[in-house]
Amino acid sequence: MSHGRPLERVPELANGAHVLFTAGGTVYDYVVSQTMTISFRKPAEKAAQNAAVPGRPGVKATQAMLTISTCATPEDNAAGNYWRDSLGNPEHRINKIARLVATRPA
Repeated sequence: MSHGRPLERVPELANGAHVLFTAGGTVYDYVVSQTMTISFRKPAEKAAQNAAVPGRPGVKATQAMLTISTCATPEDNAAGNYWRDSLGNPEHRINKIARLVATRPA
């Protein structure tokens, strides 16, 4: 999903916040452990965002992790950064990295 601000409050998630997803009859409980802001104009930062272990390209994951990424449009605008790509996306992304801590039946 894009546009319409479905993830506009993601930047407010603090370390320790729980993020719950339900899929296939199971509730997955993740806890936010870090924030990573990246520039879509820097290939190394994009690779860090997309890595199996966020921030550590080439490292093999040993636990279930989740990256929630949202555009930093208000933050970029407030800083005077009005650069946009061909689709209108701003330069920066705010990523919340979380680790799976529990599962339970839905």
